[in-house]
Amino acid sequence: SLRGSWWLRSGNGSVSLRAEVPGCVHTALLCRGLIQDPYYRFNDVMYRWISLDNWTYSRTFKTPFDVRKWQKVNLVFQGVDTVAQILLNNVTLGRTDNMFNRYSFDITSMIQEVNFVEVRFLSAISYAAEQSRCHKAHSIPPACPPPVQKGECHVNFIRKEQCSFSWDWGPSFPTQGIWKDVRIEAYNYYHLIYFSITPFFVKSAQQWYLEVESIFDVVSNKPIAGLVTVNIPKLQTQQMFSVKLQPGEGSIVLRVNINKSAEVEAWWPNGHGRQTGYNMTTTFMMAAGCQIEKLSKVYFRTVELVQEPIPGSPGLSFYFRINGLPIFIKGSNWIPADSFQDRVTYDTLRLLLKSAADANMNALRVWGGGVYEQDEFYDICDEIGIMIWQDFMFACALYPTNQNYLESVRAEVSHQIRRLKSHPSIILWSGNNENEAAISSNWFSIPYPDRELYIKDYVTLYVKNIREIVLSEDKSRPFVASSPSNGLESVKEGWLSQNPYDTHYGDTHFYDYTSDCWNWTVYPKTRFASEYGFQSWPSFSTIEKVSSPEDWSYTSNFSLHRQHHEGGNIQMLQEIGHHFKLPQSPDPVKQFKDMIYLTQVMQAQCIKTETEFYRFSQSEIINGEGHTMGALYWQLNDIWQAPSWASLEYGGKWKLLHYFAQNFFAPLLPVAYEDKGILHIYGVSDLHEDHKLTLRVVVHAWSSLEPVCILAKEGVTVKAQSAVPIYKESISDLLERCRNCTRKSCVITFCLVGEDGLQSPRNHYFLSLLKDAVGLEKTQLSASVSQQDDVYVFVLQTTAIAPFVTLDVGSIKGRFSDNGFLMTEKKKMVVFYPWEPTSVEELESSLILTSLLDVV
Repeated sequence: SLRGSWWLRSGNGSVSLRAEVPGCVHTALLCRGLIQDPYYRFNDVMYRWISLDNWTYSRTFKTPFDVRKWQKVNLVFQGVDTVAQILLNNVTLGRTDNMFNRYSFDITSMIQEVNFVEVRFLSAISYAAEQSRCHKAHSIPPACPPPVQKGECHVNFIRKEQCSFSWDWGPSFPTQGIWKDVRIEAYNYYHLIYFSITPFFVKSAQQWYLEVESIFDVVSNKPIAGLVTVNIPKLQTQQMFSVKLQPGEGSIVLRVNINKSAEVEAWWPNGHGRQTGYNMTTTFMMAAGCQIEKLSKVYFRTVELVQEPIPGSPGLSFYFRINGLPIFIKGSNWIPADSFQDRVTYDTLRLLLKSAADANMNALRVWGGGVYEQDEFYDICDEIGIMIWQDFMFACALYPTNQNYLESVRAEVSHQIRRLKSHPSIILWSGNNENEAAISSNWFSIPYPDRELYIKDYVTLYVKNIREIVLSEDKSRPFVASSPSNGLESVKEGWLSQNPYDTHYGDTHFYDYTSDCWNWTVYPKTRFASEYGFQSWPSFSTIEKVSSPEDWSYTSNFSLHRQHHEGGNIQMLQEIGHHFKLPQSPDPVKQFKDMIYLTQVMQAQCIKTETEFYRFSQSEIINGEGHTMGALYWQLNDIWQAPSWASLEYGGKWKLLHYFAQNFFAPLLPVAYEDKGILHIYGVSDLHEDHKLTLRVVVHAWSSLEPVCILAKEGVTVKAQSAVPIYKESISDLLERCRNCTRKSCVITFCLVGEDGLQSPRNHYFLSLLKDAVGLEKTQLSASVSQQDDVYVFVLQTTAIAPFVTLDVGSIKGRFSDNGFLMTEKKKMVVFYPWEPTSVEELESSLILTSLLDVV
């Protein structure tokens, strides 16, 4: 490997420094103290010069072997970001123009005892602009991002992380660098380039088999014969194959039948079973006498995307069956965890993905404007049962389809499929993000006569190229051309449907920032919700790290600069204004902190309402709509410290939304909604068995910690993997029974309890706007902290009912067992799980307790 220390110099040589590989120019400059934190205040704009320059990486290395003894020597780059000329000993080996590709250069005739390797980068910004200028055929919109994003233009002309030119939640940092490993490979006879294992289940024979594919480079000038042995000891499976490798690059595919008498444990998503994997050894013993042994982990699972007619409804279903079982997809959308990929470590990924699993998620969509994630990302998802909807990296734009561009994309797609297809976590390949919708809804104001041209480009790129490659490289998973799309209906309409947002087909994306988001009737009763969301601000402790005191107000230049979504800050105020009084504190910092708190409460409550609506719609059809089988909110994580749709802040801290997700994605949950004055409660279950449970409904007056009345409905059957109505009563009748209650003076909480300790989270239903609530009084909240083994226990006490009680320990890393809850009892115990060492003293001094009436 050539990872480690390289030289880095700017275009005119005025800046020269040591730089780590893998890495990029920005992190190298930061590491040497030549720039401040790029995320600090306005630095994203101040440091634009870095991306506009052309940088060169170089180093010398001694060849660690006798060059004459090897038939072939390659210089291999796993990832170059992005446009560069590669030289060895002052001879040009070739050029790179795709961040998502692997590049291998034959250096057999050029390598010496001591070598000088150089990677001369061209600014991605100037390259993209030049490509756009040269594209004479027709314009490829959009030319530039909206001004509010402070971004760069023509990102659709470069095969690079699309959001690195800015997005509505992220900064513009078009990096340059060697972002993955680079190494020298030397071999005689033959070399294994890709190795993958795909499981299949034959229903008629009730038997699993594996397709084991190996792609080789054979350097001898005649075929090489040999034996391949595949061994999975746990499954008493061992098979031997004679193979013959032809000269050049080629693949062999072996079919390994799993011993029928072995008990195969399938891989299941989080919440549905175990993520069992088996150790497998594949040994290649070739006549040339050189042996390769490959150790891998193999998982068994099947996936089907079911699109078939639904009784009582036009259109088709859209849901996933894993191992033959329909599974409701619960989760979120993943964006790059940092603008600088070399800062995304295994620990970063583990923390974020574990937080998803801890919030009862079973799936994430790797969104098409970022990067194909690193191997470790998918390894962790395999281990913890997170299913992945994998987009190809195209988003919110139209793209060119000239020959060079298509060739680059084809290489990218086959490389990524070969690299990733062994992962059981990946359940779907999707061609792009929102590009079918962009053409159908004419986002870019294309004149009607020109439409056909763009439709042809669209079909060429996603259907004739990407889809063809997916079908030939991976027969084990479904493919959709776009998200949102109408699935098979889009295919029928020539891959572009009239309305890709049709609730009777496929998946939908839905955003509405003007309606009252606590009103479930504004949401589409869709087959599958793959994107929906609302913004909030990250905690003050997260903002504080990248700002100075003059920035700490909702209307500061900094607050405007950080908001990349047009009108976003005002939209949050409007949503808050529907339900709460806006903060009026004369102290600007207090007002800013109150604002942050309310945006988080609002976001959590809005997405809770929408997600619960999708969950209770899974088993019913109303006016032809329903059978919703997926809820992936936008978005899981943040790329920097800014207002966004994320539920996890940059650095991993849980927003209130993430704590709410832990409840609204719970495997067992009662969900309430009101329709025409009637309160409906549904029992929603992802469990595999029916359960007889008790529904407890408790009505409190806002003014008292003693319940006004309690109703226990026993023998309620909640069916496995469905949503069933379990309670229905007009609110006026309910309030009448609970004397002295009005909509404004009372609140309802409810939960499901079973005999065997099975219990749902407690849910709540507000009967009026909270700004109109009568009897709510400011409470005295207090907490005592103690340590128990490696966790900390907070015992909270309140003197009155307190809505949205929030514990915040600043920048101490960790998470609570519950947060942002409605406190209706005098005492509540909350556990803190630290992610790094801390102490009772530290926690006590950092703790800030807030509830709704602390906002002034």
